[in-house]
Parts: sequence; structure tokens; C-alpha cells
Amino acid sequence: MINRRVFIGSGLAVLTGCRRDEAIPSGQQFTIAELSQQIHQGSLSADSVLKHYLHRIKTLDQSGPRLRSIIELNPDVGAATGKGPLQGIPILIKDNIETADAMETTAGSLALLGAPKPKQDATVVKRLRQAGATLLGKTNLSEWANIRSPNSTSGWSARGGLTMNPHNLAHSASGSSSGSAVAVAAGLCAAAIGTETNGSIVSPASACGIVGLKPTVGLISRAGIIPITRWQDTPGPMTQTVWDAALLLNVLAGKDDRDPYTAKAQVENDYTFNLIPDGLKGKRLGVLHSHSGKNRKVKKLFAQTLEKLSAAGAILVEGVTIPHHRESDSAAWVAMLTEFRQDLNQYLAGRGGVVKSLAELIAYNEEFREQEMVHFNQEFFIEAETRGTPEHLAKAEELRKLALRLAGPEGLDAALKKDSLDALICPTNDPSGRIDLGMGDANDRVFGSTAAVSGYPHLTVPMGMVADLPIGLSFIGSAWSEALLLQLGHAYEQVREFEPVKLFG
Repeated sequence: MINRRVFIGSGLAVLTGCRRDEAIPSGQQFTIAELSQQIHQGSLSADSVLKHYLHRIKTLDQSGPRLRSIIELNPDVGAATGKGPLQGIPILIKDNIETADAMETTAGSLALLGAPKPKQDATVVKRLRQAGATLLGKTNLSEWANIRSPNSTSGWSARGGLTMNPHNLAHSASGSSSGSAVAVAAGLCAAAIGTETNGSIVSPASACGIVGLKPTVGLISRAGIIPITRWQDTPGPMTQTVWDAALLLNVLAGKDDRDPYTAKAQVENDYTFNLIPDGLKGKRLGVLHSHSGKNRKVKKLFAQTLEKLSAAGAILVEGVTIPHHRESDSAAWVAMLTEFRQDLNQYLAGRGGVVKSLAELIAYNEEFREQEMVHFNQEFFIEAETRGTPEHLAKAEELRKLALRLAGPEGLDAALKKDSLDALICPTNDPSGRIDLGMGDANDRVFGSTAAVSGYPHLTVPMGMVADLPIGLSFIGSAWSEALLLQLGHAYEQVREFEPVKLFG
């Protein structure tokens, strides 16, 4: 059993005493902030940092517990030579994010393996490289970001196999950004980039005991990311601390001509500016007991957390609910299947390769059923393919407008305005369920659909452990309120008590 704060803190002490040519002790995990400080001070080289993480990957991901969080290491990886705020910081990205290098971009599917390489990096990759980051490789994911079947198993893809939760190898890592969450939790990278359409950043982050930020749709460019729906898709940072998430957001956020949704982005100059210890003082937080599930131990942990928040100066408002959340979820789902067909067809036609449309992808999966559909089928793909008529497109547009209105102005905004709230809080998830390759994740509870449907930001921060499995605390706010949510999450980190974390159980 390892206390994470002591573990990381002692690592910094050891690291401070290292010369540039010395190896970093293999058991240490470090934040972006810690590594950046040492690299810029000259007490640690980017090359030694890279070797440290490659050793951990070999020891934990490719052997030992075989976490399978990384679907492909960058064959051309080397310590980045560029200058910038992420100089020498090793980052992993999800395998639905394009790179114009030797690596594949497959969404975990064999159908895209060997497809023509993109002509340019995804915008998020371009910005990471410009900031000096070292791109270690790509992470495994729930194949096609969990949009293939209602019985899909989080963290499984035909290309990458099953990603394991480092806290308990028999339990789900959740998804769809499973590999990104596991890699950060196990210290295989300094940070990772995930993507979310509905829960795919915050759910695995919570299940693996790390920080995950799903930003407002349009704050970070989606250009070069395999789509599900333009209305909800977004990349976001997955990190050990809220401070690290803010550092990454400084690099990733901003307007991009390749993604028109970024034209209205309200970007802060520095997302670390308001990360102060007493950032909870006087903040009004709406407590969503009605969205907290039925797990008694989670409810007890949440009650203890509320006491800590109150002691830190937060004003807790009880009895808060989100209006219309079921109606908005239902409307968005029906619209999304039509949008998925439309957006994926456009992507595949431009990408080239073996499959150039959803129909061809469905046929490919049938032809290679023994590899692709060994655990679950493709019911959602088949349903989406039937939604290509003008009538379906018109209905999807109507339902999307309804979902946005019910989830945003009449949902989250209404709940926030009613009691003059700064944010809403709730446990992100129940303990992740045992891996079931037959039934998938159908019974796992995750909070956050309304934030996903509205396109509003959602931050999850580790809250504690239940049955030796991590539980996150969700902070949800209005559009473009990332700076405030990060302030609240950082201040919460200062007052929570770290519990022992058992890895590889």
C-alpha cells in the first residue's frame, strides 16, 4: 500500500539530488510541474526522463502486470529538442488522434491499420510538439470510442487487447480513454490526452484515480480526431493533478481554422492563475445527491467530502437537481447515431484505406468477425447506418437543438442560476465493475451525460477509495468556466486526505 502524496513527494526529493547523467529511480512518479522544474533548472535531462518512462512501460505495460495501456510506442521517439512550457515532458495520446509520422491512427480497429497516413498532425498534437513535449506513443481505447455496441467492454480493442485497471486487474478501467487513464495512473507518462463524447475522459479518470478535464466543446480543436459527433466530441487533459491539467490546457486551448467550433472559444491567458489554496472560500456549490447513485460507501465518502469542502469555506446548497436531464440524454442519443454516420463517412472518405464508409466498416467487421467481434457485436453501427435518409437528418437536427436547449439553458444553466451557484458537485462514478467480456459495462454508473450533451465543462478529481477502487469528485459548470472549475478542484486537492493506493491488485 502506497500513500500517493508521500510517494510522489519522496520522488521529488530523490530527483532533486540526481545529476543529469544519473538514472531516475524506477519506482518514482512525477507531475508535469515537478519534471518541468527539474529540467529547466538543469538538474535533470530530458533524455533521462525519457529513459525512465520507457523503462516503466517495459516493466509494467509490456510485462509484469501487462496493463496494455499503450497500443503503440512512437518508433521515432526521442527527447524533444524544442523549447516551450512542456520541454522534455513525455505525453501519450489516444489512438483516435492523428499524427503525421510513423504511428498508426486506428481507434483500436484493425480496419484502419495500414490506412494512408494523415497529411498533418491533429491540432492538439501540433500544439504539444510546439510546446516541446515528447510524444511517447498512443494509448489503447475502447474500440471506436465505445460507439460500436451496447455490450462493448471498456478498454478493449481488436488492435490493442484489453487495458487493465492498475488498482485492481480484475476490474474495469472504464472508457473510452482507458489507456490514457491507466498510463497516467501507473506513471507510464507525465500526462495523457483523452477524448470524450459522453463520459470518455471523466469516467476512466475517476475509475483510475486521476484528474480528467472534459472542456467546453470548442475550447480545444478537434481537427484530426476520428469523430463521433461534432456537437459533443472534445479532447482533454488527463493528469495526476489539477495544476498539471491547467498547464496542459494553457497549451491546447485556442482558436483553430480547421475547427469552426473554436471560433467562439473564450480562452484564459493562464489557467493556473487562480489555482490558490483557499479557492473554495465563499464559492457556492450545488450538491447533486439525486445523481449520486445508491452505493452506500460512495455516499458516505461523498458526505465526508462535503464536510471538508464546507470546512474550506465553500457554501453548500442542498436539494439541487438538474431539470430535463433524462429528456436531453434521450434526444441527444437518437441524434448522435445519425450524426455519427454523417461525420464518420466524411472522415473515412477523406482518410482512404480499406474502408471508406460506415457501410464498408460494418462489412469489414463481418468478414473479420473472429478478430473484431470476438466479444461483442456492432449493433450501434448497424442502427446508425439505417439513418441516412433526409428525414433522419432533419429529425436529428431537430433533436439536437432540443437536447442542447434542455441540457444547457434549461438544464445546467437553470440549476446554476436558481441558487446563484458557481458549480455543481457529485461523485463521478461508483466503484468500477468487474470485467465482463460478455456483458460489457452495461451496469456501471457514471455521472456526466448532461455536461456532455450541453457541451459544458466537467472536471473530475480523485476523492477517495471504496473497496480499494478510486472514486472521483465531479465539478460541473457553465460554458467556458474551466478556470473556475480548475480553481475549485485545486483547492479541494489541498484539503482532501490521500488514502493508501494499492496498485496491481
